[in-house]
Amino acid sequence: MNRLTYSPIDPGAAIAKVRSVDAGAVVLFLGTARQSTAGRSTSSLDYEAYPEMAAKELAALEDEARRRWNLVQCAIVHRLGHVEIGEICVAIAVSSAHRQAAFEAGKWLIDEMKRTVPIWKCENWADGSSDWVHPGLSEEGTSG
Repeated sequence: MNRLTYSPIDPGAAIAKVRSVDAGAVVLFLGTARQSTAGRSTSSLDYEAYPEMAAKELAALEDEARRRWNLVQCAIVHRLGHVEIGEICVAIAVSSAHRQAAFEAGKWLIDEMKRTVPIWKCENWADGSSDWVHPGLSEEGTSG
């Protein structure tokens, strides 16, 4: 299950999609909008995407993760539009027979998603200014 949504993300639904009697491990990563980035106060985030290309890239990432690790299930959900502080921006859930594969796949998926999927984040600052962050640029220490 890979999808882009303008609605709030339900982490329980992501977990439900990947749970299985064949999986001994379920790992969930949630990226949330935090109040401060690099010492600046954030008021909210906005996400935009090229939906067709983003969906294609998300599917390719899932396929590659399944090739690299023996995953039972995988779910990637990314929020688009306006996101308030504290809300979930992205959820990645993976299940596998054993925990190491699930942890490794989940980490790889979020790192590669941020690097390759055409989703752009706008940081709206408390002082009224804003900055766009583009895929592939270093976001060390930023939200989501």
